[in-house]
Amino acid sequence: MLAETICSAVSAAGLGIAAVTAYRKRFMAAARITAYALVPVGLVMTGVVEWLTGIVFNPTVWIGFGLLGLAWLILATTRAVERRSLGGAGGPAKKAKAGPSSPEAVAPAASKPSLGTPTPAPAPDDDFSDIEAILKKHGI
Repeated sequence: MLAETICSAVSAAGLGIAAVTAYRKRFMAAARITAYALVPVGLVMTGVVEWLTGIVFNPTVWIGFGLLGLAWLILATTRAVERRSLGGAGGPAKKAKAGPSSPEAVAPAASKPSLGTPTPAPAPDDDFSDIEAILKKHGI
C-alpha cells in the first residue's frame, strides 16, 4: 500500500514537471519526462511493485540470493585456480620463433624487396631543393 502511494506521488510530480517544461516550449523534453513519469504508475497497475515488495521482505528469497552468490564465488574461484595451474607445467609448449635471416620466415610468394634487399634511401639534396625553390620564389 505504501509503495503504491509513493509510486503515484512520484508520477504526479513527474507529470507536474512535464507540464512546466511544456509551458516553457520544450515539448520534446516534456514528452520524455511524461514517459518517465508514467512508468511508476504502470508498474503499480501491472502488479510488479507488489511482486517486488513480496520478494524484498521475504527472508527465504534473500537466503536464495546468498546461496546463488556463494555458488558463483565457488565456480569463479575454481576457474581461476584451474587456469593458474594449467599455465605452469601442464600448458602446451610454446613454439620458438624463427630468426629474421632464416628463409622460412618469408612467405612463399614474397617479392624480392621483402626478402631483405634494402632499397636506396632518397638523397638529402632532394629535400633541400624544394626549400631552395620556395626561397628563390620569394626572393630570399
